[in-house]
Amino acid sequence: MQLVMSLHGCPRVLCPQAPVLPQPSLPPSLPQTIPACFFPAYPWDKSSLKSMPVDLQQFEKLDAYALKVNVRSSTEELVQALLKQARTDLEKVRVIWMWICHHIEYDVVGFHNKSQRLCSPIDVLRTGKSVCEGYAALFQQMCSVAGIQCMKLSGYSKGYGYKIGQVFKGDSSHAWNAVYLEGRWHLLDSTWGSGTVDKTSDKFTFRYNEFYFLTHPALFINDHFPNNSNWQLLKPTLTLKEFENTVLYSSDFYNLGLLTVHPDTAIIQTVNGTATISVDCRSSTLFTFSLKGTEKHGLLSLRKHGMKLEIYPQSTGRQELEIFAKPSNSPEKVYNHVLQYVVECKSVDKSIHFPKDLDQPVGPSWFSERQGFLRPSQPDPVIHTNDGRCSFTFTLGKDISILPMLHSDNSGLTDDRRRQHIMQIHRGNQVEFMVHLPHAGNFVLKFFAKKKSDPGNYTYVFNYLITCLNTEVKWPAFPQTYSKWADDYEILEPLSGLLPANRNVQFKLKMHGISKVLVQAKDTYTLTLSRGGFWEGTCNTAGCTELFVMVHENANHSFYSHVLKYEVETP
Repeated sequence: MQLVMSLHGCPRVLCPQAPVLPQPSLPPSLPQTIPACFFPAYPWDKSSLKSMPVDLQQFEKLDAYALKVNVRSSTEELVQALLKQARTDLEKVRVIWMWICHHIEYDVVGFHNKSQRLCSPIDVLRTGKSVCEGYAALFQQMCSVAGIQCMKLSGYSKGYGYKIGQVFKGDSSHAWNAVYLEGRWHLLDSTWGSGTVDKTSDKFTFRYNEFYFLTHPALFINDHFPNNSNWQLLKPTLTLKEFENTVLYSSDFYNLGLLTVHPDTAIIQTVNGTATISVDCRSSTLFTFSLKGTEKHGLLSLRKHGMKLEIYPQSTGRQELEIFAKPSNSPEKVYNHVLQYVVECKSVDKSIHFPKDLDQPVGPSWFSERQGFLRPSQPDPVIHTNDGRCSFTFTLGKDISILPMLHSDNSGLTDDRRRQHIMQIHRGNQVEFMVHLPHAGNFVLKFFAKKKSDPGNYTYVFNYLITCLNTEVKWPAFPQTYSKWADDYEILEPLSGLLPANRNVQFKLKMHGISKVLVQAKDTYTLTLSRGGFWEGTCNTAGCTELFVMVHENANHSFYSHVLKYEVETP
């Protein structure tokens, strides 16, 4: 899985070429106490990610124009060229924003070496690179040339180098801007709008991020804390302590339509070795997670509008939990980073063990419904059975063939033998899977499916976790079926694939379109068709180690087809 990290942050010491920013203040033409009308709704009403109505489709031609302008002689000439296509103040801000985000790259070398940073607007313009201080300075100067009131703000950010739960102190670590449009101030960050730095290679890639253009202040405050609290543009304002304690949402959290999380604190403490995280979202979304670098120590289940994650850390102490998401209809394999926590674990639940074959997410969901598995009889991802038996029923919404598989870490059985511990029964558009566990322990029941008309391979859909603590459980496999055993045939008895020796065994089978049924042991026995539509009869297992059920499909033909095979215990 490829993970991409947003370009969040700048050096904690400001550039030596630029003077230390004073505490930002409002322009002289505006009162020092911001009127109530300047404050957007707080908390966020979830209606828009922006602080003002913005129709991005109306910006398409303007955005394309900004990307083509290539003037670097001076900010005045650059702005003059950009404003040829901009009329309103909003369009002027937009074209300046788009040009900077697509023409100025982040200076990774300057981030690590302050002596090599260039932050003055003309240096940023000519070199085409800078850190956040340079981005913000260039944006402010270009707005000034365009006649737009703009402030360069400084403060703390949860960005590049940020550690979850860290305490902020000392010099500011980031710079961004505020612009005055339509009677109120709006926030934006062209540094974070420009691209990303790969976490492993430390290389910058242009990756435009619309989220940081006129971001709603209630969302902007999650990772930007200005030195002057007035510039939060919120009422009430957050304290620095609240900023430090709040969980870190990435911009993709909101871009993907995610809404809320629980808990919303940056640090989670386990209770009795476990903790639960939930995410609510607008539409069906795929999730995955990483706890201390692996997704094996948790149970993630999808919901129609979100997900639930139960984690079980396998070591005490502080460990990182990351949550990733992507749209349900995305053809990409890449999940986007959306949330990050620190988990403090005081004790480990030793009773929890997840089989290595367990895949996330676990249990049925909207995703399995889309593949044709409707109305599951077992909606929960984990099934507990005391006697080693359980059943799963679905209504089929598509004409599909299903291949179930049973996995266990401590089972010496082959794949084929484990598959015989599952019996599949079709009744109209319903299908039932009966499971008899071969022993106690933790098992994974996986479902694969394909269209009946498709000659290709089966595709994995979802899985359950089945647990059984009863050490006396030791169910034999179901009888082996052959290709002539139809989907809608059914065994009522005997269900066990291992029959007792030297016994009379009662057979009761449901099979249609058959003219004759034989049971071949040492002797051959004929089953009769009852009024209820069942083939019934008795046979004796003496003198044989195997027993076969054979069917005569056409009375005009002389050959029989094998449909079932039973084994007989050694006397």
